[in-house]
Amino acid sequence: MPHPRRWWILGVLCMALLVLSVDNMILTLAIPAFMRELGAGPGDVQWILDAYILVFAGLLITAGSLSDRYGRRRLLIIGLVILGGASLAAAFATQPWQLIACRALMGAGAALAMPSTLSVLIVVFDDNERRKAMSVWGMVSMVGLVAGPTLGGLLLQHFWWGSVFLVNVPLAALGIIGAYAVVPESRGPARRADPLGVLSSITGMAALVWAIISLPHAGWSAPVVIAMGVAVVALVAFARWQSRSRHPMVPPALFRDREFTGAALSVVLLVFSTAAVQLALTQFLQLVLGYGAMAAALAFVPLAVAVAAFNLVGATLAGRFSNKALIVAGMLLIAAAQSVLALIGPGDGYPLLAVGLVVMGAGTGLATPSVYATLMGAIPKEHAGVGSAVNDTIQQGGMALGVAALGSLLSAGYSAALPAGVPEAARTSLTDGLATAAATGSADLARVAREAFLSSMSSVSTAAALLSVAGSVLAFAVLRGRAPASPSDRERKTYATT
Repeated sequence: MPHPRRWWILGVLCMALLVLSVDNMILTLAIPAFMRELGAGPGDVQWILDAYILVFAGLLITAGSLSDRYGRRRLLIIGLVILGGASLAAAFATQPWQLIACRALMGAGAALAMPSTLSVLIVVFDDNERRKAMSVWGMVSMVGLVAGPTLGGLLLQHFWWGSVFLVNVPLAALGIIGAYAVVPESRGPARRADPLGVLSSITGMAALVWAIISLPHAGWSAPVVIAMGVAVVALVAFARWQSRSRHPMVPPALFRDREFTGAALSVVLLVFSTAAVQLALTQFLQLVLGYGAMAAALAFVPLAVAVAAFNLVGATLAGRFSNKALIVAGMLLIAAAQSVLALIGPGDGYPLLAVGLVVMGAGTGLATPSVYATLMGAIPKEHAGVGSAVNDTIQQGGMALGVAALGSLLSAGYSAALPAGVPEAARTSLTDGLATAAATGSADLARVAREAFLSSMSSVSTAAALLSVAGSVLAFAVLRGRAPASPSDRERKTYATT
């Protein structure tokens, strides 16, 4: 039976999700202030950004398993307390290393809280309303992606850099109060602890994420190769141990379910293909069109509005069409949007980009809730926490891979598109190209650098469109067209041996 206060509970979960999504995006505009006021160098800035995602991705699966074991509301509250406290400390840091340490703590708090935002939703909503609730959940996540940079710009315009961290404190406090007031406690059946699984999963995921985020600027250097090797060994050991353990953190039967596996692969291709395109668009807005940071953030509003609108459309169509149909249609729309972005040329301004963003938002709004509904619908409620964590891990991993792979393609394409005779200092990135042009007073160099970037962005958008088409083909081939069996049926049929 659905919980009688389920919509109030959803509001609290969305508040917690908003804290996490805003926190993850709000930092992007504060980098110059860190360098100016904290004396942070390029290496410090990289770790200020990456310490969060490294700890977050490394702890997610462990945090999901702990929430199933010790209580999902409890882990949600503990995570928000850590996130809020670390944000308060970060606002008053005086050294770069202090800020890096606070960012790592914030990543730990986010990892503890994030799986509960979806696993509690699975528990309190029944099959009839879960799709609609997931649409709202996904819409709030997208709002946070746009609201983060916008709010960051407003705060940095009127206050000091620490204000971008202080904003997390009242949001986290409201989430904690709401969780205590309306969110029921839930957990899976008592199971033994799995210290070997915890150690191997944290080691493997942390090493993998570090290697991925280091690859674009370090290449296949010795540390990256070693980290990748450690990741492979640790994750293979984790998988083998989970298949043999009597009390696994992640039930191996989960990945034998075609609905779960097909939806997981669709998530990877979905976020892989969109992450780097948005990275390229941020540079296009600021370095090609000349937008300020605030205007660049507001330029993504059509994307958020379209996602919100088509989340509601998708929730309405869910009763008439299967999740499979909505995923396929959504990913084809995303491919169409990326094809529009590939057409942007030197003479085009914002209007063509806005068309692409609206179409991309429509596709994302249709596909994303259906993907999550399919993925989480394949998980019994007793494993909701770790299932949500696996979903989050897949999403973060796919996003990091997308930024690393397509980001490298963007950089390589820019350098290759530059004509012979361009100074070596201008070949690394568009930022360096424009800086070199400004230093030498060469308007031709600035024009050539922008044209080379647009050519490279077109190649990246084309590659992303092909990946989105591949995702739609995969979803069509793997997912079932009919509604999946209920979690209770799956539990009896699939998880009995686990």
